[in-house]
Amino acid sequence: MFRRKNNCQSDQESEELQHEHKVNELKYALGPLSGRSLQYCSDACLKRYLDAQNWNVDKSKMMLEETLTWRSAYKPEEILWPEVATEGETGKVYRANFHDRHGSTVLILRPGMQNTVSLDNQMKHLVYLIENAILNLPEGQEQMAWLIDFTGWSLSTNIPIKSARDTINIIQNHYPERLAIAFLYNPPRIFEAFWKVVKYFLDANTFQKVKFVYPKNKDSVELMRSYFDVDNLPAEFGGKATLQYDHEEFSRQMAQDDVKTAKLWGFDQPQSNSRG
Repeated sequence: MFRRKNNCQSDQESEELQHEHKVNELKYALGPLSGRSLQYCSDACLKRYLDAQNWNVDKSKMMLEETLTWRSAYKPEEILWPEVATEGETGKVYRANFHDRHGSTVLILRPGMQNTVSLDNQMKHLVYLIENAILNLPEGQEQMAWLIDFTGWSLSTNIPIKSARDTINIIQNHYPERLAIAFLYNPPRIFEAFWKVVKYFLDANTFQKVKFVYPKNKDSVELMRSYFDVDNLPAEFGGKATLQYDHEEFSRQMAQDDVKTAKLWGFDQPQSNSRG
């Protein structure tokens, strides 16, 4: 028994050493970095990209370089709440005031509350909130959970296939291993046709993280409750809490977080940012 335990411990230590070696390999392959690229490429970041590519250094390097190019052009860390506040008026996407059982930040998505037509602005709003969710991760936690409420959803409020594909590409390619799980709660039957197309844009790893939950399906409900405390979970997701979105209060929180982001990335004052 003791030998088996020691062997398990030895295997774990060996794997950790191999991963550490891969991280150093990737650092060397990337070459000298500076500024925000250097800040972004922490050891934890490199591990996420390696994990997403099954610890293949060449593929991880290519993926990470594409992200650095995207971040340099899109500048997600510079998006401020006033730029996307209109998108958030209905609470169609927002950060919840609770975590899951693993400590993950939770984003609540309510596609039936769509209130705008600009796909570019909708994307900017989602990217802002993904960055915000990462900013608010507890110490030692790397991932977020998504809760998707289909109340009020219809084909008229549905996002186009191209927009769905672009969203998936950004999440998979530029935020690898950031999504712990996504629960789609009680989607209407008409959503199935949309899903049949969209699922082909998902890689195998992301596909495994998408879970459909139906109130009458005991197994799916139990799976969801294994991730969330029922007392925290809003009634819209089968819990006991009240789902409330106060746009003014949320805007105040985001204004405070914009100041945190400014300090994190080295801005003097978020208000002086030229994008505003």
